[in-house]
Amino acid sequence: MTDLKSDFLRVMNERGYIHQCTDNEGLDAYASEKKVVCYVGYDCTADSLHVGSLVSIMMLRWLQKCGHKPIVLMGGGTTRVGDPTGRDDARPVLTDDIIAGNMAGIRKIFEKFLTFGDGPTDAIMVNNADWLDTINYISFLRDFGRHFSVNRMLSFESVKIRLEREQSLSFLEFNYMILQAYDFVELARKYGCVLQMGGSDQWGNIVNGVELGRRVDNAALYGLTTPLITTASGGKMGKTASGAIWLNEERLSAYDYYQFWRNTEDADVIKFMKLFTELPMEQIADYAKFEGAAINDAKKILAFEAVKLCRGEDAAHAAAETARKTFEEGVLADSLPTIEIAKADLDEGIPAFDLFRRAELAKTGGEARRLVKGGGAKINDEKVDDENLVITASAIDDTGVIKLSAGKKRHVLIRAI
Repeated sequence: MTDLKSDFLRVMNERGYIHQCTDNEGLDAYASEKKVVCYVGYDCTADSLHVGSLVSIMMLRWLQKCGHKPIVLMGGGTTRVGDPTGRDDARPVLTDDIIAGNMAGIRKIFEKFLTFGDGPTDAIMVNNADWLDTINYISFLRDFGRHFSVNRMLSFESVKIRLEREQSLSFLEFNYMILQAYDFVELARKYGCVLQMGGSDQWGNIVNGVELGRRVDNAALYGLTTPLITTASGGKMGKTASGAIWLNEERLSAYDYYQFWRNTEDADVIKFMKLFTELPMEQIADYAKFEGAAINDAKKILAFEAVKLCRGEDAAHAAAETARKTFEEGVLADSLPTIEIAKADLDEGIPAFDLFRRAELAKTGGEARRLVKGGGAKINDEKVDDENLVITASAIDDTGVIKLSAGKKRHVLIRAI
């Protein structure tokens, strides 16, 4: 995109957020003259979002910084249905109580990134259960269902994949795309929302909403998607051997969150600085000149800035200092992740591989065994050669913990209780 008039789309473009837009010129003109009310939807399938949602969260943050109004749409209604996009099977059905608890956990994340309130550009959080729960099914089919072509819905990638693999796609899930389109219409009517943003896998659903708004209300709506964020080695952003990189502190410590960013591949540092920090583009351009060992300094800056946004500046300083002491001074820092294990279990003895599994340094016993066999497991900084070595309370050091290490950068403290 060139010659953009609006600050918002200029930021989106130069930092690498834009993949597809339903009407580049129309949205740019609107954003340069009026306040854009924009939403992104999040289903409540867990009590935290993970780093895969961070691109859209940052887009909402930049939207607000550019003088526009973000809407965070919680899928209290659609979570009961389950988005089939990117899935090989149906999502598990969650109870209303679980959905409400998940929603409360997710809200805490957005309070870090957005300013909520009643002002013209303050963010609001709404729940699509407020309107989906009261739908009259016959009226809904008559007023909205007639605007959807089954032939076209069958052509969507998320549906085609399931059908080609001869995997079940329930009528419940098939309705998801209609409900998401209806969300856009409702938000346009209630809040003057004109833009929906999301990942590239949501393009079909977003276009459905844009077209439905035009057909039923003659509304000019827009859609904007982000590219699929992958690592330089081709992996999916945020997928690690130790599991999802959660945004909530309760799910993942600030130190582990820092280490995730600190371990970014060299080729991804600048791209991730643009997407996941608010560092000025001129400063990022200077970091792009770093070579060799100096790239590690850029990684530390990326990690610090990412933690500062998600967990606060104090947490970022603490995580950076813990990392410095652990790796540069070899000191055991108190803020390393800690797992509590019953002292009775340690008195009886725990096989080394199982201790690493319990410490969540490996997902399974088999993975833990491979870690030991591969020479990547250490206990109290001593290499473990025998996966079945029985670890007892005698391994507790003078500070009252057992230090487990998987490779050079992942450490957990075991504390007996």
